[in-house]
Amino acid sequence: MADGDVPERMQAAALDEFGGPEVITLRILPVPQIADDEVLIKVWSAGVGVWDALEREGKLVPEGSSFPIVPGAEAAGSIAAAGAKVTNVAVGDVVYVYGYTRPKGGFYAEYAATKAQYVAKLPAGVPVEHAGAMPTDALTALTGLDALGLATAEWVLIFGASGGQGHLALQLAKRQGLNVIAVASGAEGVALVTRLGADVALDGRGDLAQVLARIREVAPDGVGGLLAMAGGRTLDQLAETLRDGGVLAYPHGVQPEPGERPSVTVRAYDGETGPRQLQRLNELIEAGPFQVHVAESFPLGKVAEAHRRLQTSFTGRLVLTVA
Repeated sequence: MADGDVPERMQAAALDEFGGPEVITLRILPVPQIADDEVLIKVWSAGVGVWDALEREGKLVPEGSSFPIVPGAEAAGSIAAAGAKVTNVAVGDVVYVYGYTRPKGGFYAEYAATKAQYVAKLPAGVPVEHAGAMPTDALTALTGLDALGLATAEWVLIFGASGGQGHLALQLAKRQGLNVIAVASGAEGVALVTRLGADVALDGRGDLAQVLARIREVAPDGVGGLLAMAGGRTLDQLAETLRDGGVLAYPHGVQPEPGERPSVTVRAYDGETGPRQLQRLNELIEAGPFQVHVAESFPLGKVAEAHRRLQTSFTGRLVLTVA
């Protein structure tokens, strides 16, 4: 059923060829039709991530896509229509979504169709204007913490803790009862992770010897797990603080890929979604104030500018404000 106000056409940001930020332009497209197991979302905000840039360049294109391609893997908004078999959400519910298969187009649009199993009600306290930038990174961070498999009160080191996935992983780790050492970028990054509850906040751009000394001081037996949002020489040195039998986990796409290390398990992971993961994520989010840190918001018409901003450094995430 639908709310009766769904138009036949909508504004969407789309591309007819792969290339740089300039290939995404605003145009008028038909509102997608939904199947029995799908919902139509009226998009309020949509996240802008590196995966969208890879889609734009033709390197990470979801199966079933055809031009004009509407990018966007994640969003928050309200249910405008629901298929006959949908039971988890209803018309009018405020929701968030991470849809990695999206044959009917992504979320850089006023409306988007998606399988209902990728959709969850948005917990109170997370502003819908920011929530569009949450789902991909939050679900991926949850998978990363699962890959570490740490027990309550163990020390976890998060490298890249002020970035999109890192600042959400920090909050989810605290909710799982872990002690968190957050290595962030610059003074602004350190301020962010301190505000979000890191037990120890360190500047990865500072003196690395001092950073390593501080980690060894708080975790003399070594840290149990390292969540790496970036690779390279700094990570190699941070990995020296892992205890024997510790785990280094990193999301696919981190370059250079962390190498194998003696007496340490190295695991790569991808974000997973579905009813069970969404329920777990919501239970953790609802445990207290949860912040999605947005560095900058862009209107839908400035999507090319948002993609250019992706190539610069910032804390947190970028978001498109659609409705």
